[in-house]
Amino acid sequence: MNNSLPLHFNQSARQLDLADQAAKLGGMANSSAAFRYADLFAGIGGFHSMLDHAGGRCVYVSEIDREARQTYVHNWVEPLPEAMRPVVNTDITLATPDDGPVDVPPHDVLAAGFPCQPFSKSGYQRGMDEARGTLFWNIARILEERTPAVVLLENVRNIAGPRHRHEWDVIIQTLREIGYRVSSTPSVFSPHFLPPSMGGTPQVRDRVFILGTFVGPERALAEVDVAPTVVRGPVNEWNVHDWDAEWILDDDEDIPNIASYRLTADETRWVDVWDDLVQRMWAARGVRLPGFPLWADAWVPERGLDPFELDALPRWKAQILIKNARFFDEHRDVIRDWKRANPDFASFPDSRRKLEWQAQDTASLWDTVMHFRPSGIRAKAPSYLPALVAITQTSIIGTRRRRLTPHEAARLQGFGRSFGFGGQRDSASYKQVGNGVAVGAAWHVFRTHVERDASDLPRRLVNSVLNAPVKPTGDALANNATIHEAQSGAVTQTVAS
Repeated sequence: MNNSLPLHFNQSARQLDLADQAAKLGGMANSSAAFRYADLFAGIGGFHSMLDHAGGRCVYVSEIDREARQTYVHNWVEPLPEAMRPVVNTDITLATPDDGPVDVPPHDVLAAGFPCQPFSKSGYQRGMDEARGTLFWNIARILEERTPAVVLLENVRNIAGPRHRHEWDVIIQTLREIGYRVSSTPSVFSPHFLPPSMGGTPQVRDRVFILGTFVGPERALAEVDVAPTVVRGPVNEWNVHDWDAEWILDDDEDIPNIASYRLTADETRWVDVWDDLVQRMWAARGVRLPGFPLWADAWVPERGLDPFELDALPRWKAQILIKNARFFDEHRDVIRDWKRANPDFASFPDSRRKLEWQAQDTASLWDTVMHFRPSGIRAKAPSYLPALVAITQTSIIGTRRRRLTPHEAARLQGFGRSFGFGGQRDSASYKQVGNGVAVGAAWHVFRTHVERDASDLPRRLVNSVLNAPVKPTGDALANNATIHEAQSGAVTQTVAS
C-alpha cells in the first residue's frame, strides 16, 4: 500500500513522506494520550476535533478528496511534531485488500462518516459477505482485524429510512458478527438540540449515529435488545427557539474580501420587492405571508382554474396552484397595488418570482435567513439555520445582507475560530463543510455511549472521555450565547467523575 501519494499541499511532498514515516515508526510510542483513534472518511476533521478534546490521539487518517484532505492536514496534522503525526492515507480500499492484511495501526476508537452504498441482495444473505464491494466492507475489515473498543459511525438520516432498510440490517448484523454490541434502533441527533454550554450550534442537522462496543461475537449476537444511545430531542430542557444565528457570525470588518459575500444589486432588489409585499400585507391585513410556496405567476382567480388541467397535474402541484389562487382572491387589492409599485418584478427570473415564507412572525424579509434556490427564495426565522449541504445553497443572513462565509459555516459545524481552509477556493470549502460532521453532536453521542458502556470499555478511555470538559469547542459560538443560556435557566450537564 502507498500512503505517500502526492497530496499537493503547500508543504513539500518530502515533508509529508517524513511525517507518514514518523507516524508509522513512532505512532505507538507516545503514552500521554489515553487512547488512540482512526479517522476514516475523515473529511475536514469533525471527529478529530472532538476525539482530541476527549484526550485521544489520532494514529490514522483516510480521506480520498484531495482538497478536504488538504484542509484536514492544515488544521490537524501540520501543527503536530513530526513524531506525533498520524498516517495520512488517500484511499481506504488500498489499506484493506481482499487477500492481505489490514494496513491500519492498532487503535481504540474507530470513527467514520462513511458513504451509504446499496448492498447486493444476491441470495438475501446478511453480514460480511453481502457487505463486500461497498465502502462499509472496508470499515468492517478493519474492525474485524483491529477490534477497537468503540466504533462510531455517522451517516445521513435516510440510511435508517424505509428505502434503506436492507442496508441498515446488513450494517447492524455485520457489526454484531464481528463482535460489536449495537442497537437496532438508530440514534438520530442534531446539534441544535444541544445548549451552547454542551457544544450545540444553531444548525438543524439530523444525522444517524451508529455506536458499538466490542464485547465479542457471542455476546453481541445475544445482547440485541439495546436502546439507542441518544433520543432525538432537546437536551437539558434547552429551548431550540432560543438559538440566534448571529452567534456564529464574524464581525464584517474582520472578514477578508467581504464584498464577495455581499448580495448583488439584483439580489438586493429581489429581496426589497418581496419585502415590500410582506410590509403591505402586515399594514393592510395584520398578518405575514402564508407558509405555502407563493408563485406570483399563478396568481389568478380560483374560478379561472381548469379542473381538468388540475387533475392532470401531480397532487402537490395542483394544491399549490389552488392555494395561490385563493391567496390572490383574498388579497387582490394588496397584490395589485404592490405590482404597480414594483413594475420590474415581471422581469425577475422565474425562480425569483417565487417565495416560500417559513419565518412565522419575523418582521421583515431582511430579518430572516434566506436561500436562493432553483425553486424560489426561501425565508426562515433567524433562530437556527438549515443543514449545511455539499452543494452551493449558502445561507443569506438578511440582517447582514450577505452570505455565510466558509469560516462561519465551519463554526456552524462546531469548529473553533482558529479553524481555516488554507486559502483554497470558497466553493471547495463550502462543499467540505456541507459534507462534514457536526462536532458537538458527535461529541454528545460518543460521550453518552462511553458513559453508558463504561463497564465494558478500557478504564483509560472512560476516564479520559468523562473527565473532558462537556463543551468540545470553546469559541465556536459568541460569548453572548452562553450568557443567554445562563439567563434562560437551562441546566448544564454535569461531568461524570
